[in-house]
Amino acid sequence: MSTGSFESLIRQTANRLGIDIHRHRPEKSDMGRLSLMLAEQKIDLVFDVGANTGQFAKSLRKAGYTQRLISFEPLSIAHAQLLRASRNDSKWDIAPRAAIGDRDGEIEIHIAGNSVSSSALQMLDSHTAAAPGSAYIGSERVPLSQLDTVARNYLKPGTRSFVKIDTQGYEDRVLDGATELLHKARGLQLELSFVPLYEGQKLFNDLIERLRTLGFSIWAIWPGFCDPRSGRMLQVDATFFATDPYQ
Repeated sequence: MSTGSFESLIRQTANRLGIDIHRHRPEKSDMGRLSLMLAEQKIDLVFDVGANTGQFAKSLRKAGYTQRLISFEPLSIAHAQLLRASRNDSKWDIAPRAAIGDRDGEIEIHIAGNSVSSSALQMLDSHTAAAPGSAYIGSERVPLSQLDTVARNYLKPGTRSFVKIDTQGYEDRVLDGATELLHKARGLQLELSFVPLYEGQKLFNDLIERLRTLGFSIWAIWPGFCDPRSGRMLQVDATFFATDPYQ
């Protein structure tokens, strides 16, 4: 039996069991394409804001990104897991535990049952209805820093940086505290919501327009959080790069 026939038989058998199988091609995955974009833009430093336990950073490494990573996470348990995850990666640094926002000080973070939905903002019913396991189960008082304040510790002359922000509705406050860095950054990736999921958050159109006025263009939109009851897309991740490719 030829390789192609054998693969076809495997797929047909899996389909009958309700499983869809595809050949694994890292360069065709979302993270694979992001890694390709970072290479094209010669990015040598990624700021991972809202790192949780390192899911984004680890996926980016698997997709082929080999340059520096700096992860930021405020919650104590997730931060400890980050430190363990990065232990054997000399180019992955974990910043001191702190939330990133529009000022330096302290803030209360609400801890979600699923951890990844934790936020400085109150969660709305629209979120908990779509993901009951995300309801808040506690809170933690944490340090708060502006990205402009902490980024200076990692930037070097000539650094080509990329900023990933996944802060559950707090993205606009992170941008407020990163005006200096945004003038230097080559690109960003933000989690954007189509509908309000957290109290006081800015939505997709507002943040798209804000980044457009700062000189960034959309390169990709990645599917995100869907309401399993209706299939409606509630959140996406959007990747942006500076409009001038020779900046």
